[in-house]
Amino acid sequence: MNELRKRDVDQLNALALAYMGDAVYEQAVREHLLRSGGIRPNALHREATAFVSAKSQAAVLKRLVDEGFLTEPELAVMRRGRNAKSGTVPKNTDVQTYNFSTAYEAVIGWLYLKEEHERLQVILTEAIRVAEERRGVK
Repeated sequence: MNELRKRDVDQLNALALAYMGDAVYEQAVREHLLRSGGIRPNALHREATAFVSAKSQAAVLKRLVDEGFLTEPELAVMRRGRNAKSGTVPKNTDVQTYNFSTAYEAVIGWLYLKEEHERLQVILTEAIRVAEERRGVK
């Protein structure tokens, strides 16, 4: 397996970072839902969608930015992700929401690939808290 050096991560295309971030966030949400219990197996996908939808991710990112939660390097990656041109037309959402969702995923992917696991966990925990707050869960 080829090793991706940390300095090489900064050179990755923002859409590649978002690709990784999508998987990392999806896993974190699934684990959160399973650990929190009380959700019937046939409802897990529907519940997960409330967290991983473009609308939810864009709202989480907006909150993180508004609260000054992200560092300058994270904001730089966010801007790269937001401005990336995927060449696809988003389904079920507008382009701006899709771009912010991609930006959020890029930050998550970047942190994961940089092996910034503690910081990644802090952001994932906050993102899940914000997503639950938006759903009315305390």
